Amino acid sequence: MTKVYPNAAATAAAAAAAATPTPATERLKSIDESSMVLTVWKKSLLFNCDGFTVFDAHGNLVFRVDNYYAASKAEISLMDASGKSLLTFRRKRLGLADNWMVFEGESAVNPLFSVRKNLNRLRTNLLARVMSGCSGSGSSSPPSSPGNKKSVYEIEGSYSQRCCAVYDSERRRVAEIKRKEAVGGVAFGVDVFRLIVEPEIDSAVAMALVILLDRMFGSSRRFSALN
Repeated sequence: MTKVYPNAAATAAAAAAAATPTPATERLKSIDESSMVLTVWKKSLLFNCDGFTVFDAHGNLVFRVDNYYAASKAEISLMDASGKSLLTFRRKRLGLADNWMVFEGESAVNPLFSVRKNLNRLRTNLLARVMSGCSGSGSSSPPSSPGNKKSVYEIEGSYSQRCCAVYDSERRRVAEIKRKEAVGGVAFGVDVFRLIVEPEIDSAVAMALVILLDRMFGSSRRFSALN
């Protein structure tokens, strides 16, 4: 398989795309300060674990998710490179809908936002909606614009094809998932792809949406009945 990450000590590497390294809890900006690109690898760095590993342009580890299908399949944590929990996702049963609450750190109160799978068959291109707080009922601020409790993201496209876009309430494209180009004539599979993040959205929030899309539409959906 083509190498994926340059600077991980225990494994081999491959180049990511354009961005500058900053703390994972802050918005990361590209060299031109307009957008940044992360390389997302659907694989845990830990042996015999599932998850995600995310690198910046210099091959530095930015985010990680380990034990993706571990004991509690209804709870997932997005961590920074050191293993500190940035966001925790907890699944909430709501009829037939796939609904997830996202909390800061390891908290279980006052969700920052919720992500709900689209069930409207008239909008086949719409994958999911993102609402501030607990489906609009909580007191928490939305993920990107504090004080505006009506903020909403919509995610459109095809996650299985790694071709998705996240739009804010003003229909600005704030994040995008794309297939990663072949390197040296060797193509990457769907488990290695790019996450393009615009300045209007926090990079951790954008990665949170990737993880939840994978839970809703990726190979992990076959485990849903066990959650």
